[in-house]
Amino acid sequence: MPDEGNRPVSPLALAVLLLLVLVTLLLAGGVGYVAHRHAALAVPITAAGMAVALVVACLGLIAVR
Repeated sequence: MPDEGNRPVSPLALAVLLLLVLVTLLLAGGVGYVAHRHAALAVPITAAGMAVALVVACLGLIAVR
């Protein structure tokens, strides 16, 4: 069997990963800010954590495919 564990990572894949991390952080910050300004919505840290978990779950499904 060929060894697939040592493939080099392309710069494009690293750039996409960096952008996904930045967008996730931006989304979490936005949700946290909205939840902070409107306290009846949710606790800010919990709302931001749920947003991050949702994005990670979607990316996991895409990566498995």
